[in-house]
Amino acid sequence: MRGTPYPTLGELLRRARATVAARPGALRLRAVGTSRAGRPLWLLSAGHGPRHILTVAGAHANEPVGGVTSLSLAERFAREPALLQESGCTWNFLLCLDPDGASLAGRWLTGRPGAGLPGEGRAAAEASPTLRGYYRRFYRPAFAAQPEFPPVTSDPRPVMPESEALVRLIDELRPVVQFSLHGVEVGGSFLQLTRAVPGAAAAYRRIAADLGIPLEHRPFDGMGWLAESPGVLVLPDSGPTEERDPSGFTSQATWLYAMRHGTVSAVVEAPFWSVAGVSDPRPVAEPRREVAEASEILLGRAKQLEAVVGELGPRAPETPEEIAHFTAARELMDIGPGVVDTWNSAELATTVGNAVSLGVAARRIPLRAAAMMRQALGGAPALDTLVEAWARELASTFDARWVPVTDQTELQIRTMLALARALV
Repeated sequence: MRGTPYPTLGELLRRARATVAARPGALRLRAVGTSRAGRPLWLLSAGHGPRHILTVAGAHANEPVGGVTSLSLAERFAREPALLQESGCTWNFLLCLDPDGASLAGRWLTGRPGAGLPGEGRAAAEASPTLRGYYRRFYRPAFAAQPEFPPVTSDPRPVMPESEALVRLIDELRPVVQFSLHGVEVGGSFLQLTRAVPGAAAAYRRIAADLGIPLEHRPFDGMGWLAESPGVLVLPDSGPTEERDPSGFTSQATWLYAMRHGTVSAVVEAPFWSVAGVSDPRPVAEPRREVAEASEILLGRAKQLEAVVGELGPRAPETPEEIAHFTAARELMDIGPGVVDTWNSAELATTVGNAVSLGVAARRIPLRAAAMMRQALGGAPALDTLVEAWARELASTFDARWVPVTDQTELQIRTMLALARALV
C-alpha cells in the first residue's frame, strides 16, 4: 500500500502522459516554462473551445491535493467530452507551479506516513496519514520563494521564472475564470473570489455540507476581504491590489494580476485534517482574551524553539536542501510579533469558530518552523521530540480528522464546475 494517497510529482506526470496517450486529441500536454532548477512546468488541456479556463495547482509545495484534483477532472473531461463542448471552453490545468518545492516536500509522499516514528508499526503506517508523519518531512518555501506571489515592481528581487511563466500563460489564455487550488493542514475549507459570483456561496456551502467538510466561519487569510457568508471571502471593489505577508514581503498575487483581463479568480482551500469547531458561529464573550491566548501560544513556542536551536550549538546548513529548510524555518521563527500585531489590529475571535482557527494557526506556525529546522540541522533529537509533541498536541487539542483525498478532490472539482457554470 502506498504511503499516502497523493501521487508524487513524478507519478502525477506519468499518469498525465498515460492519459494523454490513451485518449489522443481529447487531452494535450505541453511545457509552458521551466522552474529555477530547470524542471518543466506542464500544462494539461482538455477541450477545444475559444474561451479558456485555467486551473493552477501546486502553488504551495506542501499542498499536493491540487494536482490530484486537476488530473481527476481532466480525465473526466476525456471520458465525457460533452461536459466541455456545451460550454465552448478549453480547460487548462497547470499541474504544478512549484515543482522545485514539491520535490522537497514530496519526501513525505514517498514513505509511510509514520515511518521511523516511535510507536507506529506496519498497521499504523497503512492507516490514514498522521500529522506526525506529515510534519516530519514538511517543507514550504519562504514567502518570497512562493511563485504565485511575485514581488511588486519596486522590489529589487528578480521575478522567479515560475511566476513569469504563469503570468505569460494568463496573458496568452485570458481566462474567463482562474482557479488556484490549495490545501490547509488542519482546519476547514474556504473560498476566495476576486469578484462576487451570484449563487456561488450557496453552491459552495451545499458542496461542503454534502461532503461533511466544515467551513471556516470567518477565514482570516484575507484580512481586507469581505466575508460574504461563512467560508466565502470576496475582494471588495476598493480591495487590496497587493498581498503583504507577515515577513513584510509584498507581492502582486497572480490571481489579482489576472483581473486586468476581466478574469474572476477563485482560490479553493481544502483541509487535509478537518476540525469541526472552525465552523461554530456562536459569539465569543471575550474576543480579546482569545486573541491574547493565541498570541501567547505563538510567541511562547517560538521562544521555546529558539532555545532548543540555541542549545544545539552553532551548525550551519550545508546542502541546498538544508539551506532551503533553514531559510523558511528562520523566517517563521521571526514573524511572531508581526502576526500578533495583525491579530490585535483586526476584529478576530468574535466567534467560537474564528477562535478555534486562531488557536490552530498559533500552533501551526511554530510547528512548521520546528519541522523545517529539524531537517535543516540534520534531524537533531531535541527538535525531533519537539515536532512530535507539537504535532500530537495539535491533533488531539482540536480533534483533527483525516479527510479522504477523494473528498478533498471532490470538494474542489464540484466547486470549480459550479463556478464555471455560473461564469461561462
